[in-house]
Amino acid sequence: MTSQLLASTVDGLVIGIVYGVAAMGLTLIFGVMNVINLAHGPIITLGMFGVYLLFQNFGLNPFLALIAVAIAGLILGVVMYVIAVHRVIDAPHLSSLLATFSVNMMIIGVATTVFSTTPRNVDYSLGTFSLGPISLTYTRLAAAGLAAVITSGLYFFLYRTRQGRYVRAVANNRKAAELMGIPSARVLGLSFGLGTMLAAVAGGLIATFLPFTVLAGGTYELKSFVIVVLGGLGNPLGALIGGIILGAMEGVIPVFLEVTWVAVLEFLLFVLILVVMPTGLLGRRSR
Repeated sequence: MTSQLLASTVDGLVIGIVYGVAAMGLTLIFGVMNVINLAHGPIITLGMFGVYLLFQNFGLNPFLALIAVAIAGLILGVVMYVIAVHRVIDAPHLSSLLATFSVNMMIIGVATTVFSTTPRNVDYSLGTFSLGPISLTYTRLAAAGLAAVITSGLYFFLYRTRQGRYVRAVANNRKAAELMGIPSARVLGLSFGLGTMLAAVAGGLIATFLPFTVLAGGTYELKSFVIVVLGGLGNPLGALIGGIILGAMEGVIPVFLEVTWVAVLEFLLFVLILVVMPTGLLGRRSR
């Protein structure tokens, strides 16, 4: 039991780091522009299919394919912002929810027509790492390592570059940032693009070690909401910590209970955090 628990926990932690990247995309968009992106799940799916198609049709290494997926995700996000979000950015929250939900339905509809709901997987292996009871594929370890690098890169961008400072300034007070000469519209578009890029890259990472379908993104979107609430809305570091916690839960729970209990307990945690700690572990406290 102990060895199984240790192995499952480590496996869950590794997957949790990747979950954290997916949630970072969601929380970055919310933190900067106060918009909940309901197209988050389908974008994760597009990232999955992007890696799959580049690997399957061109034989491109899945981890190298992530570069193309990241660029496409960034461009898609900027286009989504210009077409669907920019006009409703200052409207009531329902308007932005409906705008992103419309994009959600369009992506799902087109993708289902083109790819059907047949399960797919990226048949790529780097071998297996074993240490006592712990056995992990190098593919999972590589995905987790790359997720950690992406997290570090995001923090470097936000805290060590001029554009990153612009993003934080607009997130803190958009009107004051505009008075200081910061082009808020461009910063908002960039932020939305970065959020969708993170979602697409997370989808690509997940595709390297788990099978998926066109509808798989919805599951990871729900997990991202749980992680964001757990870590704190608008806090990328909180998203990473929340992802690790959720991943650990997914590793530990099946050791003691049926797998079907995983989702139940995850959403029970979601409700408890909303009731007991609405701002999450690292969320902003109201003054």
